[in-house]
Amino acid sequence: MIPLPFSTGLNSLGLPRPPAETRVLVAMSGGVDSSVVAAMLADEGYEVVGVTLQLYDHGAALAKKGACCAGRDIHDARRVAEAMGFPHYVLDYENRFRESVIDEFADAYLAGATPVPCIRCNERVKFRDLLETARDLGADCMATGHYIRRMAGPRGPELHRAADPARDQSYFLFSTTRDQLEYLRFPLGGRASKAETRALAARYGLAVAEKPDSQDICFVPNGSYAAVIEKLRPGAAEPGEIMHLDGRVLGRHDGV
Repeated sequence: MIPLPFSTGLNSLGLPRPPAETRVLVAMSGGVDSSVVAAMLADEGYEVVGVTLQLYDHGAALAKKGACCAGRDIHDARRVAEAMGFPHYVLDYENRFRESVIDEFADAYLAGATPVPCIRCNERVKFRDLLETARDLGADCMATGHYIRRMAGPRGPELHRAADPARDQSYFLFSTTRDQLEYLRFPLGGRASKAETRALAARYGLAVAEKPDSQDICFVPNGSYAAVIEKLRPGAAEPGEIMHLDGRVLGRHDGV
């Protein structure tokens, strides 16, 4: 297996035209990874279009200073676009995100499962709806800041673990289809470490160079799953007994 592009005559994204004639939509979260991807591609001369998705609670995000929320992240992404000289757009996907990700998260949690909403977001929002938007905008491909490698295989492009195992995100993208993979690019997959990415951000003079990594699910910014579930499904989480398989009562729980 070898990283794409894998033949002469292709640009750094494996496409046949010069960078100046290649339009790339970059999905920008406002964090350092996607910001560096956008800056790198703009620096190479690609026609970059930055897009940030408004997914949840816009008003609260803007009102809470310093929170890891959509308002600040949109602002950070826009600053990167202005610094690097490419257009940036914000798309309101809040209803789609609620229907495709948040509702299922709440129902699965109440059913005793352990949902991973980031997988559903990639599967149903970013790599489905946003990817179609990228095509509608005439982009030749869509790039993200995920740490994963897109490599040439005998039957087309394949997903492989990132060069840095500590940053690998292949688990979150396992359901990516072949058609989607043909269109997607992951410029950070071959980077040795997150420190290298931050060094690039500093070199480009990006304000997000030292921005902390987000550790929470985006719509659960304080890690309070119970509060989110109660807001989404009021009264659904009822207290009850914790039972052993043999029928013994081991204790009680508060519902979530």
